[in-house]
Amino acid sequence: MFRHQKELQFEVKVDRPDPVFARQVQEVLGGQFGEMTVMMQYLFQGFNCRGEEKYKDMLMDIGTEEIGHVEMLCALISQLLDGATPAEQQKAAEDPVTAAIMGGINPQHLLVSGLGGLPTNSNGVPWNGSYIVASGNLLADMRSNLHAESQGRLQVARLYHMTTDEGVRATLRKMLARDRYHQYQWMAAIQELEEKNGVVVPASFPPEAEQESQPEAYEFWNLSEGTESGEGLWAKGSAPDGTGNFVYISNPVPKGQIYEPLIPATELHHDLNGETIEK
Repeated sequence: MFRHQKELQFEVKVDRPDPVFARQVQEVLGGQFGEMTVMMQYLFQGFNCRGEEKYKDMLMDIGTEEIGHVEMLCALISQLLDGATPAEQQKAAEDPVTAAIMGGINPQHLLVSGLGGLPTNSNGVPWNGSYIVASGNLLADMRSNLHAESQGRLQVARLYHMTTDEGVRATLRKMLARDRYHQYQWMAAIQELEEKNGVVVPASFPPEAEQESQPEAYEFWNLSEGTESGEGLWAKGSAPDGTGNFVYISNPVPKGQIYEPLIPATELHHDLNGETIEK
C-alpha cells in the first residue's frame, strides 16, 4: 500500500522562471538515469525480491523515496515554467533578451503537459521501461543500482553548474546529498553480499564448474596497439576472489577454428550456390 502526503520531501522554490532550464531538468526526471528509472528499478526489484526480508524492505524504502523525488522534479519543472505562454514564445523571436529566456523552451511543455513535467528526457524522448534492471539476483541488481545512482548524481552535478538560481540549486543540493547516501547504501549492500557469496555473479555457478575453461578466467588479452593496459590491476596480481592470478597476454592468438557456414537452401534466395544464373 502506498500513501501520498501533500508535503514534498524537501522544499522546492525557484527564484525565477527559466523554461530553458526546465527542459534540461527533464533529463534527470525522465532520462535513462533519471529519477523515474531508479524509482521503477528499485520498486520492481522490491516487488519481486525473494531473498532476505531486509533487502526487500530496503528496496521498497528507497523506491518509495524516489517516487517523492519524481514529484519534487515535477514541481521544480512547473515552477521553472510559470508564466510561459505561446505569446511569449512568439515574442522571443523579436526580442533577443526575451529569446535568451524563452527561445529554448520545449514546445511539449506548452502543447502536451500544460507547463508541467513530462515522462521524457531533455530531447523529448519518452521514458522507456527497458532502462530498468530487475534480474532477481541481488548482487547483480545492487551493482546496477550503484551504477544508476553514480550516473544520476553526475548529471545532477552538471545541472547544478548550469544555473545560478539559488532556489534551484538548493533543491539540487538536496538531491545530490541523497544520491550520495544512496551510493553509500548500495556499496554497503554489495559488500555484504560479496562477503556472503563471493564477488562473481552468479555465485551458484562456481569457478570450478568452468572446468577446462579455467585459464581464460585470468587472462588479459592485449588486442590494441601499445601495452599500457598491462599496467592495470586487471592484468597483474590476484583475482579479487583469490581463486587465481592474472596473466597478461601481449600477443594473443586465436584458439578456435575458421568457421565455414553451409550454403542454405536455394528457396531462401541467398544466391550463394556458385552457379551462374541464366537470364
